[in-house]
Amino acid sequence: MQPEREIVNTEKIAARRLSLEEVAKLGVKDRIFVSAGTAELKLPDCYVPAFLTKSGENFEGGSVTARTVFQEEVSCLPDDENEAGIYLADENGSVTIEVLQSAGVVLDLALFVPSGDKGALTALYAAARQAFGADVVQIWRQGLKEVPDVKVDIFEEQIPRGRKGSDSPKRDRRAVDTYPTRADFIEFSAGWKPVVEIHRPVVDETPTI
Repeated sequence: MQPEREIVNTEKIAARRLSLEEVAKLGVKDRIFVSAGTAELKLPDCYVPAFLTKSGENFEGGSVTARTVFQEEVSCLPDDENEAGIYLADENGSVTIEVLQSAGVVLDLALFVPSGDKGALTALYAAARQAFGADVVQIWRQGLKEVPDVKVDIFEEQIPRGRKGSDSPKRDRRAVDTYPTRADFIEFSAGWKPVVEIHRPVVDETPTI
């Protein structure tokens, strides 16, 4: 008879459950443990590392919110005995909890592959599999779109305030790129808007001797 295959990888650690009063003394850098279960996947009696979304003293009422290392937000009532609660690692803790480990990361990248034909993509995936293992790299999502060969200037322009036409808006260049490989992914400053224009090289008309 073959041993049962584990469906999750966990580590047992000594911990203690925190009361709401103790949670109120924590900051956003304090590592805690919250339930690993989500609406899509039930993982009973399993926990994940997390951090409060704001200092404990700033939460109102008995509910607090934490963000896990897997980027999921969890709300819970620490003092509610019917909920999983919040735990802190403690060698002298009275309980042992199972903490879910990371299996790896999913990369969400914008990759620009020159020519971008099937051969180039096959070579890209082959290199990744060679580096990490043939059965390890899995393509979860593949959204491909061809990019026109047009160079553009990406600016951010200050949103005018007050009467229109009172002042020329301020403009800063952010990048020169092939349309639109990067414009969709730049985070623009508050009060500024993105502007994309056909690239026009700067010509130095300073007379020379």
